[in-house]
Amino acid sequence: MVADASDDLPADGIPIPPVRQQLHAWTPRNPAGFSNAEVRRQTGTYESSRTATLSDWTPRLSAIDTADAEEAALALADFDRYALITLGADHPALGPMSAILLRTESASSSQIEQLTASARQLALAELDEGDRANSATVIGNVRAMEAALALSEHLDEAGILSMHRELLRSQAGLEDQAGRFRDELVWIGGRDNAGPRGADYIAPQPEHIRPAIADLVAFADRVDLPAILQIAVAHAQFESIHPFVDGNGRTGRALAHAMLRNKGLATHTTVPLSAGLLTDVGRYFEALGAFRDGDAGPITHSFADASRFAAVSGRRLVDALSDQLEASREKLAGVRSVSRAWSLLPRLIAQPIINSRYLTRQLGYNDVTAKRTIETLVERGVLVERSGRARNRVWQHAGILDVLDDYASSVRRSMRHR
Repeated sequence: MVADASDDLPADGIPIPPVRQQLHAWTPRNPAGFSNAEVRRQTGTYESSRTATLSDWTPRLSAIDTADAEEAALALADFDRYALITLGADHPALGPMSAILLRTESASSSQIEQLTASARQLALAELDEGDRANSATVIGNVRAMEAALALSEHLDEAGILSMHRELLRSQAGLEDQAGRFRDELVWIGGRDNAGPRGADYIAPQPEHIRPAIADLVAFADRVDLPAILQIAVAHAQFESIHPFVDGNGRTGRALAHAMLRNKGLATHTTVPLSAGLLTDVGRYFEALGAFRDGDAGPITHSFADASRFAAVSGRRLVDALSDQLEASREKLAGVRSVSRAWSLLPRLIAQPIINSRYLTRQLGYNDVTAKRTIETLVERGVLVERSGRARNRVWQHAGILDVLDDYASSVRRSMRHR
């Protein structure tokens, strides 16, 4: 149950047990690799974090906080229904629409970590084309999101490890860390790599990770809390545990999506929640700091505002992609109904760049059918060839790519106007 707020509770404050500190000693492990000044600076005591137990936490919410969380949850649920109603439950574009929204969300989540890739680069990466390392990293985030949604019915430690495995297994230099809790100390910020002294945040010791994750799973499984508050707090707690060497932020946001589905707020498609967080990254990181200091209000408000942004911007994105699909249908008027061009058309929402190999390996077309389908779509102006190569050619739906890039630009404009 959610208890009444006390009279002296700030309007935007939600008290929560703060992260505690534990004192330890540090000596650089490889002093020969650092200057004498760095070694001296990093020799001494430091305080690592120890997250509080939250599985039995009872939040005290003001009426304003409660209404804010409920309104945000309704906005997300309304967006999910809107996508379903706009396309219809049996519409062949509903699955591809969810797929491209998931990829767009993964790109926004990655951008929070300073990893950027355009819609074209991501589509090429799905075809094993292109040469941008960031694109492959973002695709790893897509796979982590997919794993999160697949495992959303029952969240547990194995599911979290599976999300992380999908995230890092193709990230150069980190493959051996994929799906493994860290066995070393990690910290955020600070001027030296020689040690944690002076860092902005020092994560818990490795031996505390599994008990903390077990408590987090128990907290996420509760059914007596406002969904937005529960998701925001679970995400902030995961970030505070920082259970992995790398990929904690992206895995934590994938976990948020698993909970959105688990709580019934997004059952048909993926909501662009990270795009909402991306509009004010500074506020997001400050909210994580406030959470560790004992106030869950800022992170809850940040997630509530991000949810509203996701619902509004997500509707515009669904509408714009639906318009592109309808315009392409008009271009195919007169083409025989049995032509594979019709069945391929909705798939272009999820994969707006294709090649013959995609049609044969992913969709099971034979070589002749693949060639004829592409020719039909090119002749009707739905696809254009952009590789400029005689072999290994690719074709793209320029309108869909433009919509996705315009959406990314709108998120960036929202960042500037904050």
